Amino acid sequence: MIYGNIDGIKKSVLEKLETIYEMKVPKYNITDETLSEIICYVTGIINREISVAIDRKGKIISVTIGDSRAVELPLIDIKEKKLSGIRIIHTHPSGNSKLSVVDISALIKLKLDSIVAIGVLDGKLTDVSVGFCSIYNNILVPETLEKISMKELLNIDLSDKIKYIQDIISKEDVVEDDSERAIIVGIDSEESLEELAELARACDVKCVHSVLQKRDKIDTAHYIGIGKIEEINLIKQSLYANVIIFDDELAGSQVRNLEDILGVKVIDRTTLILEIFARRARSKEARIQVELAQLKYRLPRLMGLGTMLSRTGGGIGTRGPGEKKLEVDKRHIRERVYDLTKELEKVRKTREVQREKRTNENIPKISLVGYTNAGKSTLRNALCRIAAPRDTNKKENVFEADMLFATLDVTTRAIILKDNRVATITDTVGFVRKLPHDLVEAFKSTLEEVVFSDLLLHVVDSSSETVFEQIEAVNGVLTELDVNNKKIILVLNKIDKAKHEQIRNIEEKYKNLQIIKISAKENINLEDLLDEITLGVPSKLKKMSYVIPYTEQNLVSNLHKNSKIETEEYLEEGTRITAFVDEKIYNQYKKYMI
Repeated sequence: MIYGNIDGIKKSVLEKLETIYEMKVPKYNITDETLSEIICYVTGIINREISVAIDRKGKIISVTIGDSRAVELPLIDIKEKKLSGIRIIHTHPSGNSKLSVVDISALIKLKLDSIVAIGVLDGKLTDVSVGFCSIYNNILVPETLEKISMKELLNIDLSDKIKYIQDIISKEDVVEDDSERAIIVGIDSEESLEELAELARACDVKCVHSVLQKRDKIDTAHYIGIGKIEEINLIKQSLYANVIIFDDELAGSQVRNLEDILGVKVIDRTTLILEIFARRARSKEARIQVELAQLKYRLPRLMGLGTMLSRTGGGIGTRGPGEKKLEVDKRHIRERVYDLTKELEKVRKTREVQREKRTNENIPKISLVGYTNAGKSTLRNALCRIAAPRDTNKKENVFEADMLFATLDVTTRAIILKDNRVATITDTVGFVRKLPHDLVEAFKSTLEEVVFSDLLLHVVDSSSETVFEQIEAVNGVLTELDVNNKKIILVLNKIDKAKHEQIRNIEEKYKNLQIIKISAKENINLEDLLDEITLGVPSKLKKMSYVIPYTEQNLVSNLHKNSKIETEEYLEEGTRITAFVDEKIYNQYKKYMI
C-alpha cells in the first residue's frame, strides 16, 4: 500500500512503487542502488517527495508520497534509551540533498537509526546527505554527512554505527534536548544584536553566537552575503545551533533561500516579537490583537516561507493562535482577519464609553509610556500602593518582571493626587526599536489611551547602555500618534542602578523637558513624582464653599455624589460644605455660595 498524497498519480506509477515492498535491503547497508533508482525515477515523473521506511532486518515497512517540499512519516514507536530501529530514505525533488530542518527534527525526535535525503533532478540522482543521532555533552544531537556520492553512502557500515550509538545511549544518562540554540545575525549594530539576544531569551532560546556584517544595503536574495552564510553554516555545525535569527524583517523568499542553504529554521525579528506577544497575552483583547498581527504578517508570506510553516518543526515561529491557520488558504485567513477586526472595533467602542464616562466625571487621565522593560508596571504598582483610594486597594497588581514585554494588557487604576483629586493611571504596552508595523496597527485600541491622556509619564531605564536610542524610539512612536503637544514628564527610573555621569548626560540632552529621577523598585522619590503629577495634571474643578439649608438636604446628597468633598460641618443655618466642583455644579449652586 502506498501512503500519503496519491491524488492524481497514475496507476502505473503506484504499481512501480509497490514493487519496493518486495525488496530487502542488507542490514549493514543504509539503502541499495535499485531502491534509490526507483524512487529517483518516480520522483522525476511526479515531482514530489517519496519516503521509504526500513526496519533493522532490511524489510520495507512503508512507502509514502508527499508534495514538492515535505512528506509524512510513518508512526514510529519511540522507546527510552533506545533508537527506534527505523531508517528513512527520501527524495528532494529540488536537486538539493541537504537535510532540511524537518529532516533533522525528525531524526532527533523519532530517534531514527538514520535519515537519508537523495537529491533528484530530472529523475537522476545528484548527491546524497545522511544524518545519524550522536551524543554531545549527554545531549542527543545530529551528526551529518552532506552531499556525498551514492558509493560513499553504500560504504558506510550501518550495523557498526547503530551499535556504537546504541551503546552510548543505553549506558549514559542522555537528555533529548528540545531547546533551541540560536545564532543571531544582523547588519545594524552590536547594540541592536544585544537587544535581539534579549528578545530571544524572552522566548527561552539560548543564543550561542552572534554575527554582525556591515553592509550598505540588504541582499535581496539572502539578506547577507553568500560568503557570510557559509561562515554561519560552519559555526552552526560546530555549536549545534538549530535556528538562525535575523535582526530585520525577512521576505518569504529570503527565508526559503536561507533555509535551503543553512538547513535549519530561519526566523526574523518580527516573528520573534510576535512570538513573545503570543506567549504573554493574557486578556481576550491582547490575544485578539496578537492573532491579528500574526495573520497579517503571515498572509503575504504563505507562498514564500519555508520550514517555518512546518507543523513538525516546533519551537518559536510555529506556536500561538496563528498555528492552526498556517496551512489554510488565504481566503480563510482574510475571513479571520475580518472577524478579529470587528471584535477589536467592539473593544474600541467599549473603551470609548469608559473614557467618555471618565471625561464627564472630570477625572484626569495619566498614561505611562516608555521602552519595554523600562519599569512602567513596577512604577504603576508602586504609585497605586501609596496613592490608591481605600476601596481599590484590593485590586491585584499588574504583572511586573525584569523581561521584555512583561505587560501586554492595558490596565487603568484610580489614584488620589496630593490635592485630593481622583485621577486614573494607565499602564501601556512597551515600545521597542523596529516594532512590527502590523503589531502597532493591531494595538491601536491600546494606544488610544495615550492619545486621550491629560499627562504622559515617559518612563526611562536610566541604567541602560542604549538609553538615548530607547528615548528616541519612544519619541518616534509618540510623534506617530501625534501626542507631542501633550504635557510630558521624563521619568528617569532605576537611578539606584544608573551611573551619575549617564544621568547628567540625559539631563543635559533633554534639558528642555521636565525631568524627575526615581526608583520605582526601591521607592525613591515617588512622593516627589506624585507632587509633579498633581501640578502637571490640569484641574478642571473649582474649589467652592456653600451653606445649604437643612430644608434642602437633597442638594447635599447631590454634592456628595457629583463632586469631591473637602470639608463638611453643621451650622445653625444649614450644612457648610467645601468641595471641588465642575462647571455644571458651579452654576447650579451659585445662590448657596459663601
